[in-house]
Amino acid sequence: MTSTADKKLSVRFDEAGFEQLLERRIDPVWITEARKEAWAAFESMDWPNPRDENWMRSDLRAFKLDRYQPIDESVVQSVPGAPIRLLEGVDVGGSIRSENGMVTFESLDEKFAAKGVVFGSLSRCARDHAELVKKHLHSQIDTRSDRFAALQAAMWTDGYFLYVPKNVVIDKPLHIHAAMADGSVDLTHTLIVLEEGAEATVLFESSSDSDAAGGFHCGGLELVVNQRSNLRFVALQDWGGGTWHFAHQRAKVGQDANLQWTIAAMGSRFAQVDQQVALVGTGANSHVNGVMFTRDRQHLTYNTIQRHAAQHCKSDFLYKAVLQDRSRTVWRGMIKVDAGADKTDGYQRNDNLLLSDNARADSIPGLEILADDVRCTHGSTSGRVDEELIFYAQSRGFTRVEAVRMIVTGFFQQIFDRITIESVREALGAAIARQVRQYE
Repeated sequence: MTSTADKKLSVRFDEAGFEQLLERRIDPVWITEARKEAWAAFESMDWPNPRDENWMRSDLRAFKLDRYQPIDESVVQSVPGAPIRLLEGVDVGGSIRSENGMVTFESLDEKFAAKGVVFGSLSRCARDHAELVKKHLHSQIDTRSDRFAALQAAMWTDGYFLYVPKNVVIDKPLHIHAAMADGSVDLTHTLIVLEEGAEATVLFESSSDSDAAGGFHCGGLELVVNQRSNLRFVALQDWGGGTWHFAHQRAKVGQDANLQWTIAAMGSRFAQVDQQVALVGTGANSHVNGVMFTRDRQHLTYNTIQRHAAQHCKSDFLYKAVLQDRSRTVWRGMIKVDAGADKTDGYQRNDNLLLSDNARADSIPGLEILADDVRCTHGSTSGRVDEELIFYAQSRGFTRVEAVRMIVTGFFQQIFDRITIESVREALGAAIARQVRQYE
């Protein structure tokens, strides 16, 4: 397969490339103006400062933006080798597929479309349903927070949009697959909006055309869960092992609404994810479950914030990581409780299992509480795999790899028990089992 990096594309991440993007696009005026503002912010900023708390444990010296080129929309390129893991045994109500940052396929069951559900390409929906997209697009992400956020807001190529009207229940999962070829770029943005009393399940996965594929992903995600609505969102990140992955992810949860967000991070060479959930309505509830499995010299960083802005809200963040070889994970969690957000119940935990003496896991939990009458707790653990357990399993006929797989599965079981979709539990379990290596 010929990669995008081998093609002679004129578009680059510079002023001329940005102007060419504006010329090619068929965007509403308000999007064009927003792009210009974001590009000005990008030009005015430096790359993240290593003294910044969010970045001081991340080494960006090997990242060179000029090695990559934004997708030329006139060049059609398929990514047939990118695996799909979350669909087995699942009857979906709609699907979207993107390849190298451009949506190439979209479908929605007619019974949901008849109820006013919108599901498809973000670029198309921004034109066809401008009143729905304009209200929420980039409303939660500060495009001046860092250079990657500004770049994504300025040069996003396409993305995924889901709108579920008031009291509409989508009783089948919706599936999104982002595929990226070796050497390519993905600048997609995801926007999901559930109106009052709505309900939906979204399965989102990203993958490359080979395990070793390199590329550049700079994405944005915004979840809007309005009052009394329920969203189950599952995200599997399985980019190739040479990919640089940057993402700003936000969720806003309204009164008596529920968000269950499951994250599995297994791919990429380097990942820096800024994830925040804001509970903005009384009685809002969020559960975030994170699974990280690293190998080789992978480096995954997750900076998470649980912000309680209203009373009687509950947030529960649980991240678990298994590390092999010389890989490293960084989890920096913060529970923020605003003044007046009484009766808050906030919990966060990060547990790490190291399968190698050379692996490293950093856990930095924190609390910022400005209200009275709250319950906020946090914790973290890190430890090596128990050799006695491995010996016990081997004495009963299991190989060492099989023994380690059982231990790892048991370590993640608490996360699996929280996932309500059986096919997702099975797919994540299988993906994790494939990652376990032999250790003497």
